[in-house]
Amino acid sequence: MALISNISSTSEILTINWSDGRSSKLLAVWLRDHCQMPQSRNPANGQRLMNITDFPEDVSIVSADQADDNIEIRFNPDHYSKFPAVWLLNNAYDLKPAFDNRSAVNKTIWDGRSINSDDVFHSYPDYLAHSSAKTQALSAFNDYGFIVLTDVPTKSGTILDVIDSFGYVRETNYGKTFDVKTIVDPNNLAFTNLGLGLHADNPYRDPVPTIQLLHCLENTVDGGESLLADGFKAAQLLRQESPESFKMLTTTWINFRFQDIQTDLHSRAPFIEVNDNNEVIKVRFNNRSIAPIKTEPEKIKSFYKAYRHYAEILERETLTFEFKTKPGDLILFDNARIFHARKAFSDSGSRWLQGAYADLDSLYSSLSVLQRNQEAA
Repeated sequence: MALISNISSTSEILTINWSDGRSSKLLAVWLRDHCQMPQSRNPANGQRLMNITDFPEDVSIVSADQADDNIEIRFNPDHYSKFPAVWLLNNAYDLKPAFDNRSAVNKTIWDGRSINSDDVFHSYPDYLAHSSAKTQALSAFNDYGFIVLTDVPTKSGTILDVIDSFGYVRETNYGKTFDVKTIVDPNNLAFTNLGLGLHADNPYRDPVPTIQLLHCLENTVDGGESLLADGFKAAQLLRQESPESFKMLTTTWINFRFQDIQTDLHSRAPFIEVNDNNEVIKVRFNNRSIAPIKTEPEKIKSFYKAYRHYAEILERETLTFEFKTKPGDLILFDNARIFHARKAFSDSGSRWLQGAYADLDSLYSSLSVLQRNQEAA
């Protein structure tokens, strides 16, 4: 079935009436800028070969003709373009908003009652052996914000092999890897047996590491259960329950800080970050790492009301997914979306988790290539 019903044009606008009843009105300057021809785009990588200043601002359409599932356009100054109809349908700016693969609207938002273990627990041996299993696991990560890989070899450093399977390690002041064990005089409360409330790691870093991994190597303690919560769900609830508080936490920037003998890290960001469509794309919460809060005097009372509301949502038991990691489990989660916590654990026994950081861009790239290859097969 043809995608296009008919077209018409003026010197400034191409009008496309699509077969599904929708229509598009595309500016001549946009069409010229998005020319798909070899003289405008490198055929191998699709990158532009021209700059916006290489043609005049008042570029115009001389003629537009439909040829099967293509539209051929001649411009003034003299230039010829051929656009596949499917490309125009997928990219016309008046049909759908720009895609944001970090946005909450493109994810499955969950709480502790709706999450299904079968969706997020994936076999690491299968992940390594079959591209389809790897695609399924990374797709689940993209959708839910986390996965648990099971039967990962319990050897120190294996976490770096997992990162190599989809991207690159993000080295920090903690090193390429760090060990979560109880130690004397720790520089971070994570290295004790205390319970930790829901939080995101490293809010004091700019940019924040967007993927965190925790690999369970030993666990014979009583307690220490892991808790995960969807920060996008918390932001959604806040927006529903108090639009004023939601706006306050998206527009008020606060300082985060971490310091020890060798390190002093600062950042400034809002608790909840939105894009130009007012869609949530990042969340932060880490009460241990908030620097002294400074904002306009007339805002401080409303800010604390909003901050408390956000914190109370994160304390709701219905929000969290709880499980106890066993040796060989590796939790992989989006540190800009998923909050994590743990319950206190006993002094006796051994609990050893090895951690590391990576970033979302490389994982999303790996997933995109896997999906593209499977579609082409």
